[in-house]
Amino acid sequence: MKLTGNKILITGGASGIGFGMAERFVQEGNTVIVCGRRSDVLAEAKNKIPGLITKQCDLASESEREELYNWISKEHPDTNVLVNNAGIQQWMALADADFFKKSKNEITTNIEAPIHLCTLFQNLKSIDTIMNVTSGLSFVPMIKAPIYSATKAFFHSYTLSLRPLLKAKNIEVVEVIPPALNTDLGGVGLHDHAPPVADFIESIFAQMKEGKDELTFGFTEGMNKSNREIVQPVFTRMNQLN
Repeated sequence: MKLTGNKILITGGASGIGFGMAERFVQEGNTVIVCGRRSDVLAEAKNKIPGLITKQCDLASESEREELYNWISKEHPDTNVLVNNAGIQQWMALADADFFKKSKNEITTNIEAPIHLCTLFQNLKSIDTIMNVTSGLSFVPMIKAPIYSATKAFFHSYTLSLRPLLKAKNIEVVEVIPPALNTDLGGVGLHDHAPPVADFIESIFAQMKEGKDELTFGFTEGMNKSNREIVQPVFTRMNQLN
């Protein structure tokens, strides 16, 4: 994808990785829209990034996802990049009384929401790029976050299929595969030991400039390479892509 002159929608873009991407995309000369649930966090992000456009939206709600798409179509019809970044991670044990309730919440936010958004935004005439943020846990699950790990494995697999499915529409599909980073994902303080978001952002933007469509960093670079080498030839044969 080209790195400048875009109008980009980033879900969950007011904090963590999403905020880091928003900040860098603005620096690269793009117009950036971020959406999120919390108005105070959106306001704080807008205060930090001049020119940032914000939209409050709960992606766990099907009707609000549709409203987001309709708003973009009406107010920002030149949006050409969708970044599916929003996600939740919950550390929990199978014995937790609310395990199933929390699981449904993660599945809705991490799977249903981005699938729905991909389905909607493929119809926006200006869209030429979809970026899906998965995880290193797509390849090696962490049992403290069993549902999150499973949702990211699902999203990784879906993204592999989405790439050839959208090729006829000339929509590029880019997968962003972060390792654990120093964010509040999963809970405040759980990832304080992890690398800073800034280092990850610097790395993936360098990879985008090289034209790569799978963006990795640290731990995920090794995991993705071993997976890709084994899976890609089988995937190609199975789906008769040659």
